[in-house]
Amino acid sequence: MRNFHCDHCQHQLFFENFACVSCGRQLAYLQDLETIGSLDAAGDGTWTSPLPDAKGRRYRLCANYAQHDVCNWALPVDDPNELCRSCRLTRVIPDLSKPGFKEAWYKIEVAKRRLVYTLIELGLPLLNKVEDPEHGLAYEFLADPDDPQAPKPLTGHASGVITINVAEADDAERERRRLQLHEPYRTLLGHFRHEVGHYYWDRLIADGPRLEGFRAMFGDEREDYAQALERHYQQGPPPDWQQRFVSHYASAHPWEDWAETWAHYVHMVDTLETAAACGLALRPRRPDEPALETDPHRGLPGTFAEMIEGWYPLTFALNNLNRGLGLPDGYPFVLSDQQIAKLRFVHETIAAVAVAALPQPPPEVVADRAAAGS
Repeated sequence: MRNFHCDHCQHQLFFENFACVSCGRQLAYLQDLETIGSLDAAGDGTWTSPLPDAKGRRYRLCANYAQHDVCNWALPVDDPNELCRSCRLTRVIPDLSKPGFKEAWYKIEVAKRRLVYTLIELGLPLLNKVEDPEHGLAYEFLADPDDPQAPKPLTGHASGVITINVAEADDAERERRRLQLHEPYRTLLGHFRHEVGHYYWDRLIADGPRLEGFRAMFGDEREDYAQALERHYQQGPPPDWQQRFVSHYASAHPWEDWAETWAHYVHMVDTLETAAACGLALRPRRPDEPALETDPHRGLPGTFAEMIEGWYPLTFALNNLNRGLGLPDGYPFVLSDQQIAKLRFVHETIAAVAVAALPQPPPEVVADRAAAGS
């Protein structure tokens, strides 16, 4: 995540801010400029921003911002949609008449917006089910039924539809489930990263040129999924899972290995970009302790080697800081060579999509370059 500052008073802002805590100016994330700007009312429910890049542009607040205060994004005034790019991905919301459900919806949307920001930064395809009924993405936020005997909705993915159980927005309930499932790490944002990994397996791996490479690295996904999960819950992970998988759940099936590795990769990207944006550096007194140099002007990590080189010292500092605050490790993982190889596969898969999305030179230019041997 990049750093943001109020264009009125230069106070530091967080991605989730609705207003500047210093000067009080109303804010919005301007999705066309991919930055946060303060707002000036322009009449008829439209707004302008004093940002230089926003000169001559007018905006409307996302309907979920204007009506429910669960979003902080704004759209160009000529955008035909009422909802921002992130909110358009949501097609089922909780029953807002029930106590606590609006607060839960807000937390869920906050996590989803952070994911959407990263997916856009990575150059990944991101269309909703209206824009692309066959390959688009949709979210349904469902709550447990009033009848305790009725089946509860499970967080998961199927054919581009990601379901999130609203209970995951409750910190106490999520912690209870984390302990019950013996997980070292369970967050609402982590659910979004994991489940969208399943979606991108369908988009980027299934029946594509990287499928055989996936099977060589993660295993054969044609193994019966239901049986694999049942075996995992009955028998647990294999004894050597920590050498082969980023989590014990990743050992259940190749699809889960991919989704867990994908989520871990996105987790790394977001954290490293934030560290770079903050200008974080580690200069230990001892030469044998991990050092970290970051360029605050660099965006997402350029190469996989750079990511791994920066990741160990960053997590070393993070865990030490957490322990100093009396908190559990912020990064309760140790990456093995095999896990790093899987992370590299995810990195290369995403990089291939980003390269394919770049504007290609005209055929005559390609021919000239080939003739020149360039």
